[in-house]
Amino acid sequence: MQSLANKRTVFVFGNFNVVHPGHLRLLNFAAECGDFLIVGVTKDDTLGALIPEELRLEGVKAISLVSYAFLMDGPVEKFIIDLKPHIVVKGKEFEHRLNAEKELIESYGGKLLFSSGEARFSSLDLLQKELLVTKIPTVHKPIDFPKRHDFSFHKILSFIEDFARLKIVVIGDLIVDEYITCDPLGMSQEDPTIVVTPIKKDLFLGGAAIVAAHARGLGAKVNYFGVVGNDDAAKFALQKLEEQGVDTYLFTDETRPTTLKQRFRARGKTLLRVSHLRQHDIQQELIFKALTEIELVLHKADLLVFSDFSYGALPQILVDRIAASCKKYGVPMVADSQSSSQLGDISRFKDMLLITPTEHEARLAVREHTSGLAVLAQDLQIKANAKHVFITLGSEGVFVHSSSSTANDLIDDQLPAFNSAPKDVSGAGDCLLMCASMALVAGANVWESAYLGSVAAACQVGRVGNLPLSADELIQELNR
Repeated sequence: MQSLANKRTVFVFGNFNVVHPGHLRLLNFAAECGDFLIVGVTKDDTLGALIPEELRLEGVKAISLVSYAFLMDGPVEKFIIDLKPHIVVKGKEFEHRLNAEKELIESYGGKLLFSSGEARFSSLDLLQKELLVTKIPTVHKPIDFPKRHDFSFHKILSFIEDFARLKIVVIGDLIVDEYITCDPLGMSQEDPTIVVTPIKKDLFLGGAAIVAAHARGLGAKVNYFGVVGNDDAAKFALQKLEEQGVDTYLFTDETRPTTLKQRFRARGKTLLRVSHLRQHDIQQELIFKALTEIELVLHKADLLVFSDFSYGALPQILVDRIAASCKKYGVPMVADSQSSSQLGDISRFKDMLLITPTEHEARLAVREHTSGLAVLAQDLQIKANAKHVFITLGSEGVFVHSSSSTANDLIDDQLPAFNSAPKDVSGAGDCLLMCASMALVAGANVWESAYLGSVAAACQVGRVGNLPLSADELIQELNR
């Protein structure tokens, strides 16, 4: 158990035979009463314990609200006097019964509270499924595109097997995404404003960090380099990246917080986004430190990924120095530079194997707002000297533009969006970039890579939250 110094501890105990909405309501109430929620699970010899204790304990540990859970080998009074929790919470049904532990809790200044939580939390188990379960049946793979470019599902499956041999370096903005699930209460009586109550928070890796996690989930060995602040968001990101098996190098910039993006959601829709960030370039000291560390692994890499959000983690001098090293070692490069404002410019990443801007980002780069997609893609390809350009079009899919392998003229085609009912589109571009890039390096041609990347994006948007995609999920969808 981690140190409880300066933490307000809350203790809950019980059988927890089957974790149901009532348990979730109680645990949510308990978690809000303090900083550290401890749950004691009774042993098998306890009255009313029906399911084996290890299974009951595993079920409780899987609940994100719980900080620590353990099996209680002895009377509850023993653990209360040892733990001395600030608050002990029991169900509302015990409020008017004899509670033998009440006097003990009050003897050291603790409190005994009773609650069944609030009724709206009965849907918490469904909210968790929304965050984790991919909605595969809404993925529809077009068959005309593979016929047009003469490839089969069996062929692109073979490239996924080769992902495991790849060594990939990812550099770019680390972002933590926080999803705050809310219960809509209605309209404010004072002004025309929607009023909501937050009921659940979930944190996810975002930005270049999730790009690195996707690469690892798809099988590659990954080194990730990013910039963070000195805060809890950075600690969360490092922990998650290490859990994913990503070799992580985070450089702390005391002048900025770790970029945190909050999404307030209710009934499956995002109501509001709030970003906590700084956008100035990182200091020279960090630039040189990053270059030194990257140089140590770059000569062994099969691919370098720039994942840019225009927040200052990739100043031009750093990009140019890394690109020069990649050329020296013969390492192909790909880039994505997201621009929600006028700040980003994907064309500053020169000589890339693949770039994947949105239509808005492509038009910003070439300062052209009226031409068709074919002309736009060609202008960007020439300006950036990129081999392949994928212009992502949201619900309309992706426009693919490439230099021909047999001639000097340019070839274009378009793929529709494969998921007809996306839950959360925020991670589509990350999956497309990583999967398509890995396919190109593994030997796929541009059309096979675009198709495989589109399948990956379709799987990703079938769930809420930017979770790492696995090779097994991709294979499962291609075999469906």
